[in-house]
Amino acid sequence: MEARHLDLLRELADRGSVTAVAEATRRTPSAVSQQLKTAQRELGVRLVEPSGRGLRLTPAGAVLAAAGRDVSAALERAQAQWDEFQGVATGLVAIAALPSAATFLLPGVFDELADEPIALQCNDFDIAEVEWGGLVNDHDIVIAHSMTSRAPAGTKGLKTVRLVREPLDIAMAADHPLARRREVTAAEVAGEEWVGVPIGYPFDRVLQSIARETGATLRISQRLRDNRLIESLVASGHRLAVLPRFTTPQTGEVVLRPLRDIPTGRHVFAVLRPDKAERFVVRRVLEAFVDVASRRAQPLVE
Repeated sequence: MEARHLDLLRELADRGSVTAVAEATRRTPSAVSQQLKTAQRELGVRLVEPSGRGLRLTPAGAVLAAAGRDVSAALERAQAQWDEFQGVATGLVAIAALPSAATFLLPGVFDELADEPIALQCNDFDIAEVEWGGLVNDHDIVIAHSMTSRAPAGTKGLKTVRLVREPLDIAMAADHPLARRREVTAAEVAGEEWVGVPIGYPFDRVLQSIARETGATLRISQRLRDNRLIESLVASGHRLAVLPRFTTPQTGEVVLRPLRDIPTGRHVFAVLRPDKAERFVVRRVLEAFVDVASRRAQPLVE
């Protein structure tokens, strides 16, 4: 039983197809298939079986894929212990982050790590909550969010760390009649025109809560992903939107008002694959995220 075969099975379990494994490991699909055949021959048991046009793990393959995760985590722990013994966290850490959360976290993280031999490679994504977990295969730390204090959907089996709760407010033009109020109620905003986000995105749950609370059918004229674009549409008319408090600039054209009778807020999480979470340098970067989040707002306590 070779560690490289266990790792290959783990990759197939995590990525779902030979093609995806080949792309991630910089091999051809035929090379991956050949290595799977070699593993089956050496172990004397069927590890994969046809599934549609691809392959899936057999029960035996799934057992060894799980073992591959354990082996990978053990190797990372050993490397982390060695790095810690040497006393220096060094290396490249790949980060995937929701842009609006990265806006208030990443600058501080860069500042905190500026004098350390750590390189950060950052990518921004704006995807549905359930998709964040899939990014851990290609990134060391994923900054995601959830509308509850529970970890984002789709992250079962992954390491998750709650960083901070960010309030979500109702955004409106400065000259909107409701802007005169310090806070608004669901009944007051239910009849307005809304700029929403795609269904499945966390902010949409606030609009669903308003609809349930009031029994109204909300007029959602647009569903957009980019907060800056949403802000511009809010500023240009009497449309409302749900926007995050920490990163929405209140420049005079757009103002934010808390929603009084419905709890609104998103919980920002760091999500990591368990083996990658063992790396000494990854732990140091995660520590920086926790520190920066604690300065932004009171962190959640377990």
